[in-house]
Amino acid sequence: MTEGARRYGFGALAHRNFRLFFIGQGISLIGTWMQNVGEGWLILTLTNSPFYVGLTAALSSIGVLLFSLYAGVIADRTDKRRFIILMQVAFMLEAFTVSILVWTGVVAVWQVLVLATILGIASAFDIPMRQSFVVEMVGKDDLMNAIALNSSLFNAARVIGPAIAGLLIGAVGIAWCYFLNGVSYIAVIAGLLMMRLPPNPQPPKTTSAWTGFREVLTYLRNDRRVRTLMILTAILSVFGFPYIAMMPVFARDVLHRGAEGYGALTSSIGVGAVIGALAIAWSSARIRARGRLMLSGGVALGMLLILFAASRSLAVSMVLLGLAGFAMIVNNALTNTLLQTTAPDHLRGRIMGFYSFVFVGMAPFGAFLFGLVAEHVGVPATIAVGGVIVALAVMIAAWTVPEIRTT
Repeated sequence: MTEGARRYGFGALAHRNFRLFFIGQGISLIGTWMQNVGEGWLILTLTNSPFYVGLTAALSSIGVLLFSLYAGVIADRTDKRRFIILMQVAFMLEAFTVSILVWTGVVAVWQVLVLATILGIASAFDIPMRQSFVVEMVGKDDLMNAIALNSSLFNAARVIGPAIAGLLIGAVGIAWCYFLNGVSYIAVIAGLLMMRLPPNPQPPKTTSAWTGFREVLTYLRNDRRVRTLMILTAILSVFGFPYIAMMPVFARDVLHRGAEGYGALTSSIGVGAVIGALAIAWSSARIRARGRLMLSGGVALGMLLILFAASRSLAVSMVLLGLAGFAMIVNNALTNTLLQTTAPDHLRGRIMGFYSFVFVGMAPFGAFLFGLVAEHVGVPATIAVGGVIVALAVMIAAWTVPEIRTT
């Protein structure tokens, strides 16, 4: 397995702990995407409002906005595996709770919103823990490969999960999307428990959480390249990525399709992203101009969103979303790699906490803003304006911070 994995450009899979993580995550992520699609369709069914679709997506991320910076400090001081397991249990309980509410016919909008908020709080601690845990499983040499493989897994699940969800919603109902997602967490918990990790004593807690937070702020203030990567991630999170939250509205109101059309659009993003992630994983040892490639992905994403907004054909929309998924994952995976390989070991958890804050935590503003604007000017115009802002921001960064291009 070790030699074969390295020969074909998948060196991270040579590590037993990462293989366990990879398999467990693969099963769990399919369930997560099934729930994501089910949640979007559930809230649209209950409210018939693009605003509430955007609000639900926003509340799912608001916890990351509020707690991920603190979670990054905790990540540098705790047993990451144990903490990740606790968060998986929390996700499982949330999924089972919604499935029961739907099955019993008592589900209400406020319940979905409250549980989405709880899910976001758990995610605030889970994301930086998992991000900074990867290097403990594979080391720095295989880190970029591991990040790309994780991205391919995430987006393969984005293809499979929505397709299954679309069929389930039409055949047996939304509750099954939540229930099967709850069951899927067993796989990732089992994988984490089976890992054999070397002793990794944690640094003594000699400073307060606030002091640890100020330390990472000082680092960001003194490193213009890392600071710019964070700013770009925030801009893409607010003005680029929320197009995904608008997919149920775009499918129904613009393309005049049902749950199957919505699943097809979401799956198309995943197909492109899987191809992009596997391309990065396969060529990770040979990629030299990482910064230039990352910037190109950002500009391409903005341009593709503009074109997608103008489409009125399901087939054309699926092609454009596939290309957008490819561009998005190239930008995301390389940004993640640049941040983790640049960060000092003792700051990695906090850097990834900050990254989670801007990548996921800023998403509530984008999702809320997209839902609010789409309510008044329509989804296509909203997505197009977001694409313009993304493309311009990345081009300005490429021009004003040349050290990113040469990284």
